[in-house]
Amino acid sequence: MTQLTHDTTTSSTTTTTSTTTPAPAPEAAAPPGAEATRTAPEPAPSPPDPEVRGRRGLPAPLALLRPGQWPKNLLVVPLALLDGGWSGSGTARVALALGAFVLASSLVYVLNDIADVERDKRHPVKRHRPLASGRMGVPAAWATAAALGALLVPALLVLGPGGALVVGLYLAVNGAYSWKLKHLPLVDVFVVATGFVLRLLGGYEATGRPAEMWLVLTVLAFCLVLILGKRRHELSVSGTGHRPALVGYSAHFLDLVLVLCSALAVVGYLLYLRTESGFGPYALLTVVCALLALFRYLQVVVVDGGGGEPVKTLLRDRVMLVNSAAWGLLLLPHLAA
Repeated sequence: MTQLTHDTTTSSTTTTTSTTTPAPAPEAAAPPGAEATRTAPEPAPSPPDPEVRGRRGLPAPLALLRPGQWPKNLLVVPLALLDGGWSGSGTARVALALGAFVLASSLVYVLNDIADVERDKRHPVKRHRPLASGRMGVPAAWATAAALGALLVPALLVLGPGGALVVGLYLAVNGAYSWKLKHLPLVDVFVVATGFVLRLLGGYEATGRPAEMWLVLTVLAFCLVLILGKRRHELSVSGTGHRPALVGYSAHFLDLVLVLCSALAVVGYLLYLRTESGFGPYALLTVVCALLALFRYLQVVVVDGGGGEPVKTLLRDRVMLVNSAAWGLLLLPHLAA
């Protein structure tokens, strides 16, 4: 250890003390058996995109279509068959409408990824997507979009003008969302929920029957719950930097509107059962299932800090699956009648 040196000069009238600045102490030699150097821990890698995780073997063109999001169409479009319309032709046309919305939603995802490829490269999660990661080039993505459009056209021709109009509105709404509306707080969640309502209207258009308005309201309110829960998760995990619209939200505000939309969903479903569905009085027991589904989702969002992937919550959560099975069993006699 280097000692500090002090030079002191004393005179008959004054005493001056000068202290030199200590030099940094040399490193002590490492004792035998100890490590001489220390290496800094490597930073943890960023998590992969939910659409990539678990499906690493998928070809890039298929991953670009986000097949993990296709169940959104399956959960909404066939709801038009709840209160009838189970004839062979009606069911076939609903299946065709389902396929048209799968193609349309995939087309939206491809175009959105093309538009946001540079922004996605700077995002810790989205940079794993096919375009942002470089697994697929933008020209190939444009070719994929053209192929989807080519497949969508004959499906719309078979559906007829009404079905084509609904799918066209869906594409227009999502185009406006990708262009501007996704950056506007509150507007963004209503636009996404409108996409689900259009799926339901497309199903009704395929059956040739008018839409049941209380069911439409129920779907709108329930989808708002899912989207708001996702926004709450995004806000808690990544803050406002990931999505500009998040600056208009706070956790407390989202909790308030989640409760409001949940109440609206239950009331709308209750009124649908009593006024439009044609089901018997025992169908009201399914309101308990509706409440449990909402309670469980709110528990996932608020207590567990989840909700980032609503589709996976609905399709993989054990409580949700058991509840859905009970819901279906309670409705089955009324559907068969």
